Amino acid sequence: MFICNYCPFEKHVVSELVRIGKEYEPKGIGMVTINSNIVVNYPEDSPEKMKAFAANHDFPFPYLLYETQEVAMAYDAACTPDFNLFDAYDRCVYRGQLDGSRPGNEVPVNGKDLRAALDLVLAG
Repeated sequence: MFICNYCPFEKHVVSELVRIGKEYEPKGIGMVTINSNIVVNYPEDSPEKMKAFAANHDFPFPYLLYETQEVAMAYDAACTPDFNLFDAYDRCVYRGQLDGSRPGNEVPVNGKDLRAALDLVLAG
């Protein structure tokens, strides 16, 4: 996942991301979050603030900073949160949204779309 600290979309879904991480990690799904913002432009995304953000939300997955944005460009990450799911053969099998919720649209945050993709990967 490509995420960051300051974005209203991350703040809207971060609790669900943590729930998914804690639910699927015991099933063999590894997750990692990458922040590719340039810290000079986004001081809210400094390593110290990332560490505090991850601790405050009890991240069960690594939260990495890749400030050169090369990784985000390689994955065509256009905005955050941006999700890429890989199968056991390292093939990207899902690139999409967490669910239909957005800040202010009254759709529940439940991770429906990402969860469906995760379940399909687990089913083979």
